[in-house]
Amino acid sequence: MKKFRLIAMLFAALMTFGSMNCDAKKLKPAKKPSIESGKYRNYLKELGYSQKQIDKKIQDVYYEVFESERRAYQDVGPDMGYVSDVKNIDVRTEGQSYGMMIAVQMDKQDKFDRIWRWTKEYMMVKQGPRKGLIDWSINPDGKSRRAGGSASDGELYFVTDLLLASRRWGNDGAINYLAEAQELLNVLFSKDGSDGVTNIINMEHKLINFCPDTRSNTWTDPSYHLPAFYEIWAETAQDAREDFYRECAQLSREFLHKACDEKTGLNPDQCQFDGTPNRGSEFHYDSWRTPMNIAMDFNWYRKDAQWQKEYADKFQKTMASYGIKEFPDQFALDGGKPGYVMSAGMGQYRATALRHSIGLVATTATLGLITDNEYSQAIVRHLMDDMVLEPYEDGYYDVYYDGLVTLFALLHLSGNYRMDW
Repeated sequence: MKKFRLIAMLFAALMTFGSMNCDAKKLKPAKKPSIESGKYRNYLKELGYSQKQIDKKIQDVYYEVFESERRAYQDVGPDMGYVSDVKNIDVRTEGQSYGMMIAVQMDKQDKFDRIWRWTKEYMMVKQGPRKGLIDWSINPDGKSRRAGGSASDGELYFVTDLLLASRRWGNDGAINYLAEAQELLNVLFSKDGSDGVTNIINMEHKLINFCPDTRSNTWTDPSYHLPAFYEIWAETAQDAREDFYRECAQLSREFLHKACDEKTGLNPDQCQFDGTPNRGSEFHYDSWRTPMNIAMDFNWYRKDAQWQKEYADKFQKTMASYGIKEFPDQFALDGGKPGYVMSAGMGQYRATALRHSIGLVATTATLGLITDNEYSQAIVRHLMDDMVLEPYEDGYYDVYYDGLVTLFALLHLSGNYRMDW
């Protein structure tokens, strides 16, 4: 079976390579990171798309996620709003913080403020040992918790959202973004394990944990590792923790070397701090975000460029081995079929099968910012020309996760995912 699969993968890779334009112009990475140049590549324009085509692609996805009849975003009252995981019928810190990031990147201050107000009103814990942390999942009515506890990536994003908002809009309006970020950081670093509540950073390893509690503080999720975000904290938070944040950024980069398979580039959804997969964890939905996170760090800071290029080539090769227009969305870490297919959603939105998902195509495409191998341009063209945020053939539709990560990827590829303006 392994021999047969290897032959099939080689055949798919040859077919993919044969379908490419061998005369395509090489699109080399920018010579300097954005932190030095102040510039952000519009890869899509370099590839030959007009600005009108690029803007339309972004706006089409934005419309589906935030404005269409089947949208994930909802206004609430005169000044609040939330982003719902429609397929699970709840509101998550993931969606709220992603919605805020999209709002700051697209200069939609009212939407940013609405989502943050709703988050503080309904999701932030008001009393007890977890005071100041944010519940990771609640019902859209805001009145009942779907699940107790926080997810560390939510707080990581919220802090960064607020710091970027302070850069873009200043702090003299209705919300003092810098002060809000500092307050949240102070809350996070006041949790020392007492009553079972920890910071989102495991202070021994200086790596983000899975959840800020004494049990989940012992492992992590590779897709939570965003070194670029810690750099933003060091530059902007003004809380005398600059050296610590930069150390976290560097250790996070080193961790990703361990967490990503050295042959395929694939990473598990969860693992130990030494990169060992947690309880047989494989490449599933969370893992989709890792290539995009690495592309962001390369584009903005480029402090680990050689490894990141090697990673990008491995990862895209693994996807292309199945065919650029066919690769599935879940894998074993060796690139084979996963031991189990993770399901998603409920009711009409329940997914129980592998599919060629727009979300993974999009995040894979962002690696074109790092490398220009024989696959990268074709993957981006596949995203732009073939992939549409719409229900799959079996009726499954994920306007929430597919939609949000696709929008992130398009902003990255168009030079519109920035840390300054």
